[in-house]
Amino acid sequence: MRVPMSRKHLSRRNFLVSGLSASGAAVLLPGLTAGAASAEQRNAGSIPDREQWINFVERVSNPVLEALSRQQLRRTMPVEASAGHRQERAVGSPLEALGRLLSGLAPWLELDLSPAESPEERALQARYRSWAQQALASAIDPSSPDYMHFGQSGQTLVDSSFLALALLRAPKQLLDTMTPATRAQLISALESERKIQAPLSNWLLFSALNETLLRRLGAAWERPRIDYALKEHQLWYLGDGTYGDGPQYHADFYNSYVIHPYLLALMDELHDEPAWRDMAPAIIERARRYAAIQERTISPAGEFPVLGRSITYRAGAFHLLADVSRRHLLPPSVIPGAVRCALTAVQQRTLTPLGTFSPGGWLQIGLAGHQPSLGENYISTGSLYLCSAVWLPLGLPPTDPFWSDPAADWTQKKVWAGLDAPADHAITS
Repeated sequence: MRVPMSRKHLSRRNFLVSGLSASGAAVLLPGLTAGAASAEQRNAGSIPDREQWINFVERVSNPVLEALSRQQLRRTMPVEASAGHRQERAVGSPLEALGRLLSGLAPWLELDLSPAESPEERALQARYRSWAQQALASAIDPSSPDYMHFGQSGQTLVDSSFLALALLRAPKQLLDTMTPATRAQLISALESERKIQAPLSNWLLFSALNETLLRRLGAAWERPRIDYALKEHQLWYLGDGTYGDGPQYHADFYNSYVIHPYLLALMDELHDEPAWRDMAPAIIERARRYAAIQERTISPAGEFPVLGRSITYRAGAFHLLADVSRRHLLPPSVIPGAVRCALTAVQQRTLTPLGTFSPGGWLQIGLAGHQPSLGENYISTGSLYLCSAVWLPLGLPPTDPFWSDPAADWTQKKVWAGLDAPADHAITS
């Protein structure tokens, strides 16, 4: 049973959000700096997890969605990028911010919250729905100052697909609310991405998801782009829940950033297609295994290996664990309450260090603060908003066991405290 927010908790939440938004401070919890957890971070445990997550949602999302609602994102969002790459990154960075942010927020935007149970959260959700709907209309309209230049760079293929992912995750709030003119503009935008040739990597899934959304919209869609992506990824499966990013193994988080969540999303939409529906059981089982592996990578302090490219996506490294939790697909050995606590710790560790946000409130390149050298030449300000993927469980109501179960220690926290925990085993399929 969910415990209602106390006046103390609501006061604390309002102070954190309104005070920091007004001041442009670079930290969420006052006094927190990079390094070991401070007293403030430890004290965050007195605030309910869902309330902490909503704090993070507001801190990260407000600058992007508010600017888009006023058609001022391109004018106001800074574009931080590696030396010599800012100009080329500026073409796609606004679409990165929009598509990635909405892909993580979408299940929460779609959720029907009880007015009696969550009045404050419901009010915030209503504001964000309105902003998101305005943002989409502006981003897709070629006459808008915030038009996202679909098809004008390779990066737009990536982030048009994250936008497609958001729309498929919130069809009632983001698709069904579109005017016929906006839907027509969306179809045109997705079709323009076909000129971009996806390499033999996870990029095949970006093309496949765009075609899947076109199918959902009742537009002409290209079956071979979907078929090729699905069949190649089955060939690239390496075992124990892990795919190659292309024919070879990559030691990074792309199985979570893209591969597993996209395959699950494709199976959601294509279950009525005989050629592909039989792939679903293996895809789901492999995703469950990889989610279990992910849970075991989170340290007692909410840290995880600084491994591979795109590490500046911060908590987005756990896109898959969050998605599997949202879908109620966690293996029996992985406890929802423990995952909730682990993902709370990950957000505290990656979104609160000094330098995470610019003075204007925008995310800056880094994993635990401002660390520009961690960003590859394709990373820019907009890229960083994939951190929103960790919020997918907000699409579950507060009464769901993910939120209502008692707090629990995750695997590493238990083991390194000397407590017993189940052994880990690979899967063979």
